[in-house]
Amino acid sequence: MLLEGSCHCGSVTFRVESQTPYPFNYCYCSICRKTTGGGGYAINIMALSDSFQVVGEENIATYQAIKNGEESPCQRRFCQKCGSHLWLFDPRWPDWIYPLASAIDTDLPETPDRVHLMLGSRSSWIPVPPESEKDVHFPEYPDGSIEKWHQDRGLVQN
Repeated sequence: MLLEGSCHCGSVTFRVESQTPYPFNYCYCSICRKTTGGGGYAINIMALSDSFQVVGEENIATYQAIKNGEESPCQRRFCQKCGSHLWLFDPRWPDWIYPLASAIDTDLPETPDRVHLMLGSRSSWIPVPPESEKDVHFPEYPDGSIEKWHQDRGLVQN
């Protein structure tokens, strides 16, 4: 599926192909909360880095989170004009780019269920739906990957 995305002010636009376009992960960690202004919302989608095209690259800034005094290898990319968090790149997995669902302008498919992760970092003001067959809870990161979640549900797109 071709995903097209942009920042709020339009200074950065991008296109990327994704075989795993369902925004099923809802993250409650302080990094997602503070860098995106989110509180348990759909975060990264996985896409093929070799298909990634950006217009307005000169307007992109990078942030690498620091946790326990150590810099994360994950490179979070933002528009330096409006501050929109657009995607994440992790050099440990160079075949993938992880655009944020909130930066995607293309209509994304509705997810059949959701994974609520990093609940151990959730702020008290953020509501979380009760755990159920459709809403699975994890205090940290679950073992499964974005790709595996899609594979298990027969949702990988070719």
